[in-house]
Amino acid sequence: MLMVTTNDIPGWQIQRVCGEVFGLTVRSRNAFSQMGAGLKSMFGGELGGMTKQLAEGRNEAMNRLMESARSRGGNAIVAMRFDTSELGDTWTEICAYGTAVVAVPTDDGARQTANELGYGQR
Repeated sequence: MLMVTTNDIPGWQIQRVCGEVFGLTVRSRNAFSQMGAGLKSMFGGELGGMTKQLAEGRNEAMNRLMESARSRGGNAIVAMRFDTSELGDTWTEICAYGTAVVAVPTDDGARQTANELGYGQR
């Protein structure tokens, strides 16, 4: 599925707006990652365990976002954003949101992208 952070897609015409969609996940922090992060923060450097957890949470939220767009009849998402908030001391909410649309390619570059995404095979 084509997903962009812009309000339009160059080379594509938005034929229909299907509505706002979102994908949500709530993650608890791994105690071992947090202990490691606490130690690492004293010396500096990337918190690898926390980075991995955040990436996994964002991917899960994006997958749910795409499924929501498909269920509303969309083949693309425009104005995609993330929102993250803390719930209590150990939970993190990750929300991916945007607008589901039906978009069709209008130039050769967009048609190539559509073929790569498998739009022509449906």
